[in-house]
Amino acid sequence: MNAIRNKVQLIGRLGADPEIRSFETGKKKARLALATSEVYKDASGKRVDTTQWHNVVVWGKLADLAEQYLKKGTEIAVEGKVTYRNYETSTGEKRYITEIVVNELMMFGSRK
Repeated sequence: MNAIRNKVQLIGRLGADPEIRSFETGKKKARLALATSEVYKDASGKRVDTTQWHNVVVWGKLADLAEQYLKKGTEIAVEGKVTYRNYETSTGEKRYITEIVVNELMMFGSRK
């Protein structure tokens, strides 16, 4: 059986304009800061607002669309997979990154 075991779906708003990077091959990569929010009442009945920030990466034609249409504050839905990577800084410190690599993207609202 070929089941998908790493799938994430998020709906949120962009916290900044997409960061676009073009490669020599002509391929593009867009990095997005996506905020998802949740509102609930705690045990005492007090309203609690929480926001989670997600590092989102979009490649190829979806990156072209992101560059052309997405701006800070745009509401989008993404589907993709969670990936983890690490690197070492110039000072030898190890850094870890969690990203959502997108394979589907939907924009909400009207085109400006």
